[in-house]
Amino acid sequence: MSDRETDVAGTVAEAGEAREAGEAGEVADADDAVEIEVPRGRRTGLIVSAVVAVVAVAFVAVLATREPATDRRRDSPLIGKVTPELAGTTLDGGSFDIDDQQGRWVVVNFFATWCVPCQVEHPELVDFDTEHGRTGDAVLVSVLFDDEPTDARDYFDRNGGDWPVVLDEEGRIASVYGAPKVPETYLVAPNGRVVQKFTGGVTRDGLNRAIDEVEQAAEAAPPEGP
Repeated sequence: MSDRETDVAGTVAEAGEAREAGEAGEVADADDAVEIEVPRGRRTGLIVSAVVAVVAVAFVAVLATREPATDRRRDSPLIGKVTPELAGTTLDGGSFDIDDQQGRWVVVNFFATWCVPCQVEHPELVDFDTEHGRTGDAVLVSVLFDDEPTDARDYFDRNGGDWPVVLDEEGRIASVYGAPKVPETYLVAPNGRVVQKFTGGVTRDGLNRAIDEVEQAAEAAPPEGP
């Protein structure tokens, strides 16, 4: 073989070796690419984390838009009408008649001692009664719902409260007010008309706010004609 042929052969061999080295490098690069992929377990963890984050955001949105636990206002066929008759014997052996309360706000509260939301709202009712007992502009009356008078007496002895509690052993008062469960509360204006209904418990601030709204609306209303 001539020197020229030897040089050409050597060049061809070198080129082949370089090509093989390049191909080996590409394979190595490909292997390296596989090695830096996110492991399956980690990918699953990332997906789960993302799902949890989405669920958490949705839960916060639900909490932000859900109804409050107390002071929930509800429609009632009684709103705007004269309050139904509410008269009877009270827990302390006296008597109560809502017709005697004309000229004052009346809060009619249906409750039972076994009712947990009733227990929660009780301190709020105590605060409301104490506040308006000083001003004399509003009175509170409770109606005992499907409960024993002895239990109610013990309940007030333990938890305080000094407003009339009307006994409703036959459920007649609850029926005419349309109160199938407790707690339910009705706000009666000084003119004797029902202006608001609450379910699920009330607060002092919620009752005061409802009174203020009605009074402000009455002040803003144009005077009636002759």
